[in-house]
Amino acid sequence: MATQNTKVITGVKTRLSYFHGWEPVSINGGAEKYSVSVLIPKDDKETIDAINKAVDAAIEEGIAKFGGKKPNKAAIKLPLRDGDVERDDEAYKGHYFLNANSTTAPQIVDRAVKPILDRGEVYSGCYARVSLNFYAFNSNGNKGVACGLGNIQKISDGEPLGGKSSASDDFETLADDEFLN
Repeated sequence: MATQNTKVITGVKTRLSYFHGWEPVSINGGAEKYSVSVLIPKDDKETIDAINKAVDAAIEEGIAKFGGKKPNKAAIKLPLRDGDVERDDEAYKGHYFLNANSTTAPQIVDRAVKPILDRGEVYSGCYARVSLNFYAFNSNGNKGVACGLGNIQKISDGEPLGGKSSASDDFETLADDEFLN
């Protein structure tokens, strides 16, 4: 259950990667979930500090899951990871990242908090604020803090990630008579 202590709304410079907010997907044969990798610039100290505080709160609230005592943070899995160290991907350079997921669809809204209906509007590479909830887990010998995906507010367009070209990049407009030849 999300508490104010474990909930974070990211800053406006946050970028979406591996965005699966419209349809749930199965990762490695697991249950289908909505998910996104959230890229946070390392200079966004406010968001990073808020995440670290929420992770600490999730550990405190989840002590029962850790056998009744507070675990050493170095001995458990933590959600915030260093893109310069863990990814060989230009988009992750200079960023921390975390993976957030949910079994329920996030609400996806624009800057005016109006629902976005055009699925092409939100994609890997755009900038967005994301509501996140951190919680402790202890499952199959794995212990740590995970990140739940709440809602997404698109802030602005960005260079699409993933190398997929758009139809307008691939094709030019054809005149009607070219079809008949």
